[in-house]
Amino acid sequence: MRIGRRSGSLALVLMVVACERSPETITGNAPRPSMATTTSTAGATNPQATIGINVLLTGPATAAQLAELNTLGTVTDQIPELNAVLMAAKAGNLPLIQALSYVVGANPDAERGDAPVDVMSVTDFTGGRSTWDMDAINVTVSPFTSTRNTSTFTGDGVYVGVLDTGLLDNWRSYFPADRIATQFAIAFQGGGGAMNKGAVPSQPNVWEHDQNSHGTHVTSTILGYRFGATAINGVAPKAKIIPVKVLKQSGFGWSSMIARGITYITGLKMTGQLGSHPVVINMSLGGPSLDVVEQAAIDLAVAHGVIIVAAAGNAGTQGMGFPGAYPPVISVAAVGWTGQWKPYSGCGFRSWWLCGNVADPTNANDFYIAPFSSRQLGDQDLDVAAPGVYTVGPYQLNSGSRLTYFFLSGTSMATPHVAGIVALMAEKDAALTAARAETILEGSATPLPPGMRSITNPNGSSGTVGWGSNATGAGLVQADRALTATP
Repeated sequence: MRIGRRSGSLALVLMVVACERSPETITGNAPRPSMATTTSTAGATNPQATIGINVLLTGPATAAQLAELNTLGTVTDQIPELNAVLMAAKAGNLPLIQALSYVVGANPDAERGDAPVDVMSVTDFTGGRSTWDMDAINVTVSPFTSTRNTSTFTGDGVYVGVLDTGLLDNWRSYFPADRIATQFAIAFQGGGGAMNKGAVPSQPNVWEHDQNSHGTHVTSTILGYRFGATAINGVAPKAKIIPVKVLKQSGFGWSSMIARGITYITGLKMTGQLGSHPVVINMSLGGPSLDVVEQAAIDLAVAHGVIIVAAAGNAGTQGMGFPGAYPPVISVAAVGWTGQWKPYSGCGFRSWWLCGNVADPTNANDFYIAPFSSRQLGDQDLDVAAPGVYTVGPYQLNSGSRLTYFFLSGTSMATPHVAGIVALMAEKDAALTAARAETILEGSATPLPPGMRSITNPNGSSGTVGWGSNATGAGLVQADRALTATP
């Protein structure tokens, strides 16, 4: 989930031209929704409007049940693994569908959001340079070094399903080809979500023709990436990424497609196609309510050992997004560093992200919760926080061969830091469960008590940010401590 930004060319210390995509002054930002709040539920105000409806059944759909459902709308697709059907129906028929004896729950399908090929010869970026965010969570030791602080763990042997927009056409220019599990990559399309007849996986290559870049930036945090001729380190540089395109080129999608993506990854694990390898899912996306079919997909995944990490949302004090707020999911808030946008010896002003040294041992006073990061309300469940303010990664405004890089901010950027750490933990303990991973991450995090911080903005001005106890979860994740606590 990215927030507002500003673009321009940067002359960086590595002598490579990059671009900046960043929020306006952090201190002046009003909280922004984690996803568009205009979903198919808008049609519910007009009983005659046709909307997508996701329906969870008590068991496998029978011919009689499908026939009855088709009298109330049109069944467009089924997800047999979840005992779920997707429908297009008049909004006024939703209560009738919900009242059927064989229906566990039904709700409007909810919106979710957020060229030439240069094949690389390297197989991973384990020896890549450190950046501030890798330093902040103790993946790396200090700037300009390739020394990792996570012992010998690199995510080797762990699959990470990235449910997002897919990858750019020229993803091989940023990532080692060996790190992307292309044989499992897939796209779940359907501009109208549940309203699309036959909302099934699209042709195999759609996942690698993204025009949005969101999924590419998210993936870069997990694997690392090529920055010109320089390798940049990632949290889990030897993990295998399974790109699953569930969001449209606009960066938005539907909960029905999210459910399909989760079920697909779970199916790969259940059928043994991934062998005995651990599986993690990263979802840098969300929406204002939990969908019944999406919830069933999460429950199925967790029951079969898949660990799901999702963004808390960018709605600030308006509360968390779903599925991040659903307790079985490990949810992630966004932190920034007080050393951002400051000059460092031997580096240009805009090179702080490579040159700035986050002090060790980790000091809570060096970090702040971003104003846009969603706060926990009611029975929502916020677990941990990770770097999500001004993180650099591949991002292109147009499809093509020119490599560009942007600062992005949002809980979308924080989420893959945690998914990467979970991959390191799962490499150490292949039997790691979602509940155990969450307990370890929370127990090893650096607490961030309610407070205020003085920060520097991109224009050099200073400001102040503050937060309460409902903004941080257990605090800032620490990769080395989490690994130590993993049996």
